[in-house]
Amino acid sequence: MFLILKYIAKLLKAISSEAAPGQLAAGLILGMIIGLTPVASIHNLIILVLIIILKVNIGMAILGFLVFSGVAYLADPVFHSFGTWMLENESLQGFWVTMYNNEWIAISRFYNTVVIGSLLIAIGLCLPVYPLTVYMVKEYREHILARINKWKVVKLLKGTKLYSIYQGVNRVRGKA
Repeated sequence: MFLILKYIAKLLKAISSEAAPGQLAAGLILGMIIGLTPVASIHNLIILVLIIILKVNIGMAILGFLVFSGVAYLADPVFHSFGTWMLENESLQGFWVTMYNNEWIAISRFYNTVVIGSLLIAIGLCLPVYPLTVYMVKEYREHILARINKWKVVKLLKGTKLYSIYQGVNRVRGKA
């Protein structure tokens, strides 16, 4: 339970931080792709490398993975149906055969109905989830965080010597 509260606190700190909303949203959608698709897939290795290389929020990527892994468990039948439809689509047969005959592409296991269905749906969900997350982060910072900072207990905590030491340590570590 303490571990969950610790991660919730880190998440709220990340959302409240100076990190750009786009960095937070990018972390969330990359984590979402990993969460929605089967974990043991080559494309998830590529996504993991992107999370490390790009300047995205790793905490949001972890959150996206955790939340959307639960969603994926429930949505597997939908992924399977969509993947079956995509792989059996007559107009795409030549494309699938060409991909299957390329051994580098075949290792991606795209021919698995759940892999292709979940990957295509995850990529499609990036379009609405990214701007929605940016909007929600901005709204949180503008409305909710402003209210929280007005609370007497928050003002009291921020006025303590311990908080000023904490802020100093964070500045030295480059996290403020």
